[in-house]
Amino acid sequence: MSATFRPANYRDVGEMLGLWLDVSPIPAGRLLRGGRFDLMTTASDLGFPGTILNLRRGADPGHLTGIKVVHVAAEDEIENYDTRQRRVRSWIGKALSSLAAPALPWPVYVHCTSGRDRTGVVIAAALLAIDVPPQVVAEEYMLSDGADRIAIDRAIEGILEWLPSAEIDRATLRGALTSGSGGSS
Repeated sequence: MSATFRPANYRDVGEMLGLWLDVSPIPAGRLLRGGRFDLMTTASDLGFPGTILNLRRGADPGHLTGIKVVHVAAEDEIENYDTRQRRVRSWIGKALSSLAAPALPWPVYVHCTSGRDRTGVVIAAALLAIDVPPQVVAEEYMLSDGADRIAIDRAIEGILEWLPSAEIDRATLRGALTSGSGGSS
């Protein structure tokens, strides 16, 4: 019998949305989130992602083969919860655009170091972009160890202010996040 180890704050976003919504807009197994996976030994430890979206400054270890890696580093000197800043919005836009890329292999594992801050902001933006209610977005984030309700509420306000003018193809992002059964599209 082999044990499965999971990164910090690991979870299936689609499955978690089912805690608050009658029907999750994201199928279980499609969008995964958590912390760094340096000590993970197999792709099963991450839910068999087709793509890893790395939000850390540093590169991911290369020990998990056969998985596409997309690196959208956040500038560490920027407060990522301050989504009213142009540079934070630009970074979020790049991360969301990478999720909407047509040839992206799914499922996607989104991560930073702890799976809370940078990951929390990007997941919040993705969920808000597909019209998940802000209260549900905040509650999904609050499942993270060390979650800060004031910080995520501030981030959500800035994201909601920015989304109408963001240069993001929300329909394509919605299709990417909501289609399929968690396997590659």
